[in-house]
Amino acid sequence: MKVLILAAGYATRLYPLTKHWPKPLLLVKETPIISHTIKNIQGIKEVNEIIVVTNDKFIHHFQEWARISKFRKKIVVLSDKTTSIKNRLGAIGDISFVIKKRAIADDLLVIGGDNLFAFNLKKFVKFAKSKKDNCTVGLYDIRDPELIKHFGVVTLAKNKSIVKFQEKPKRSKSTLISMCIYYIPKANLNLVNKYLKCKHNRDAPGNYIKWLYKKSNVWGYKFNGVWHDIGDIITFYHASVTFNERGSKRNGK
Repeated sequence: MKVLILAAGYATRLYPLTKHWPKPLLLVKETPIISHTIKNIQGIKEVNEIIVVTNDKFIHHFQEWARISKFRKKIVVLSDKTTSIKNRLGAIGDISFVIKKRAIADDLLVIGGDNLFAFNLKKFVKFAKSKKDNCTVGLYDIRDPELIKHFGVVTLAKNKSIVKFQEKPKRSKSTLISMCIYYIPKANLNLVNKYLKCKHNRDAPGNYIKWLYKKSNVWGYKFNGVWHDIGDIITFYHASVTFNERGSKRNGK
């Protein structure tokens, strides 16, 4: 199994912090955000490679981070060859780029590089693998109806399959949001390119899930614990002060 960490964004909402420095390498508790993520991957025995996709502007920062990091898993840093927000590939475009570039033929765990969490990913992977050839999405209950307009909102059936997906709705009965943690089984990898050929939105991964769940079962796995979505300077500073890798208190945006 491969892990893909999406880190090719330009994070303009965090300027000036990210004008010359990538968001996933910002420090929280003296550790880069991306390193917190990889710590939660280390215990998954099926993972044999972690791929970080970034851009030409920030690739040297990630290469240096990878060089000095001391993780047991193999880390590969790739550039998607973009140079600015004007020519970025978008999250789905980057997933497709990596699948082709690395000729991936394994199950793929995709994680947004701005996710900061303290979850047991082994349980997520176990659940996802039990669903055979269908995609699984990581979900989080933010509990506050006022916050749903910032996220992709999911409604689950009793069997944990997704029956509704709304991208940044003004209102919804559900407060379960998609976290940009996706398990794509190898049998589903070809659907990413099929989605792009239909000329759908290449950026927010939620748009892919919205398209996919109407074609096949997509499952939702609800996480409980500490999570921060690092979207702007306020949420970054909040996470910097309150994040606790060992805590179980619910945190949101």
